[in-house]
Amino acid sequence: MSEQNNNLAFVFPGQGSQSTGMLSEMAEVFPIVKETFEQASDVLGFDLWMMVKQGSNNELNQTHNTQPAMLAAGVAMWRVWCQQGDIRPGIVAGHSLGEYTGLVCSNAMRFEDGISLVAERGRLMQKAVPVGIGAMAAIIGLEDDLVTKVCKESAANEVVSAVNFNAPGQVVIAGHDAAVERAMVAAKEAGAKRTLKLSVSVPSHCQLMESAAEKLADELKGVDINMPQIRLVHNVDVAVHGSVDQIRMALKEQLFKPVRWVESIKFMHDQGITDFVECGAGKVLMGLNRRIVKNANHMSMYDPVTLDKVLEQLNG
Repeated sequence: MSEQNNNLAFVFPGQGSQSTGMLSEMAEVFPIVKETFEQASDVLGFDLWMMVKQGSNNELNQTHNTQPAMLAAGVAMWRVWCQQGDIRPGIVAGHSLGEYTGLVCSNAMRFEDGISLVAERGRLMQKAVPVGIGAMAAIIGLEDDLVTKVCKESAANEVVSAVNFNAPGQVVIAGHDAAVERAMVAAKEAGAKRTLKLSVSVPSHCQLMESAAEKLADELKGVDINMPQIRLVHNVDVAVHGSVDQIRMALKEQLFKPVRWVESIKFMHDQGITDFVECGAGKVLMGLNRRIVKNANHMSMYDPVTLDKVLEQLNG
């Protein structure tokens, strides 16, 4: 019988946390990892585990591959966690794509449906903006409102906007490649400590994704979604929704509206969360979360060593 810990949140990473070879050490110890990727491979029609383990970074970074790979990694890690004991989080959230992982892990969506859906989501996003047309960049050390102002002034009849509010002083922008470049220059002139172009194949969460969002909404109509058995915070509106229709709308809008990660983490902390565990590949979210809420315990589990540390802290 599982035991819900209402002071515990699990958060699931999205695109940007992927790496060739991720979860390899976990797979050597826990067979469920490879089994999860095999399940995903059956849906996709190609060997996803082989791509993750031995493929090129370029191949893995293509959004229609990244999305199912990250979903499978998060679910695999969750399944390992569930095998280790009865503790379950009182609330979950996912950064962008990670929200789908949260839906699967909270039993709102079947894993196979999630894999099929995010692969199609990736294809729709890439089709909406072909490779080379759009871009994303991280702006470090500039206030949120200044980043928003810089984007507005740099657009020049193109699209560029602040799309990921990841942590204090870290905002990601997205839009047309040239407009993103202009905004990066303007951000430096406005006092940004650093600007960094991201290795992504699509400009997520901006206006350029509206056509993809409309098509995704049609896909979502055909997917069985139930109410999550664990409360799930949607990062498009920082809300726990009370109906399946609201969940579908949040997933549609998430594609072309900003990820409000800072507010999402603060919201969970205000709900009484004292322990945040990043569940999936890497520790990107743990680093962000530490900067958002300093007086909480932040952990990440992605290999046998980090899994043991989390088990020790939460069972201790």
